[in-house]
Amino acid sequence: MNKIETTQDWLYTISPKRKLIDLNFKEIWRYRDLLFLFVKRDVITQYKQTVLGPLWYFIQPLFTSIIFTLIFNNLAAIPTGDGIPSFLFNLAGITSWNYFSSCLIGTSNTFTANQGIFGKVYFPRVITPLSVIFSNLIKFGIQLLVFICFYFYFVFFTDNASNAIPQIAMILLPVLILFMGLFGLGFGMIISSLTTKYRDLTFLVGFGVQLLMYASAVMYPLSYFKEKVPEYACLVEYNPMTTIIELFRYMTLGIGDFSISKFMYAGIVSIIFFLIGLVIFNKTEKSFIDTV
Repeated sequence: MNKIETTQDWLYTISPKRKLIDLNFKEIWRYRDLLFLFVKRDVITQYKQTVLGPLWYFIQPLFTSIIFTLIFNNLAAIPTGDGIPSFLFNLAGITSWNYFSSCLIGTSNTFTANQGIFGKVYFPRVITPLSVIFSNLIKFGIQLLVFICFYFYFVFFTDNASNAIPQIAMILLPVLILFMGLFGLGFGMIISSLTTKYRDLTFLVGFGVQLLMYASAVMYPLSYFKEKVPEYACLVEYNPMTTIIELFRYMTLGIGDFSISKFMYAGIVSIIFFLIGLVIFNKTEKSFIDTV
């Protein structure tokens, strides 16, 4: 008599019925080699056929900081605080913003960019957007190192950074980076799921991210915006990325203020966006191959 096989006899059970919030860490761990390959692919191929290659990791934040300093601080005379160099102020904002925006843009086309792989072989689909988060974390680490180098330059070789003092709250920086990644991942998975039916969103992502940057206090202090345009201050103040960028500047430069309520607000919103994105992502992956 043949043995009747049960679900315990199988290593994987692929079923259309899944939990509303389904993030199988055990299964993701089994596919960790694939996750590593995706991360390696993203890091190596991004600038593979470019002349400058990985130097773009350094060039982009540096040139953006220089332009912001010339336009917003020198021409528009937006203050950054006494004893805080304008370039360092802008570099801090761009460094933290770049990680979020890279995660958002990288995960926003998950389904359309990987439809060939998704339609042929099974693996946990969430590994693909997760690989974007980890590969961009490497890029963020490089840009953070650049920021640290310029910080030491301004502190030890100039007299313009007398008040740029890292705060004890910097021990929470890894958690803040986690919030950036979760927010970008969740937001990106929402957009990626919607683009399977509404391709217009693909063209709006880049434009929308640029607009969001101007509403995230990247190139100006939140206090200055509240002083100059108080009627629209709530739009910027309650933007989660504004809170994250302000917290990043406070931790690294000591400018602005820090509160547990702001930190918790950034964390709660990031987690909510991640959970919403995960729910929509899991629901979309069941039928996206028919619409993509």
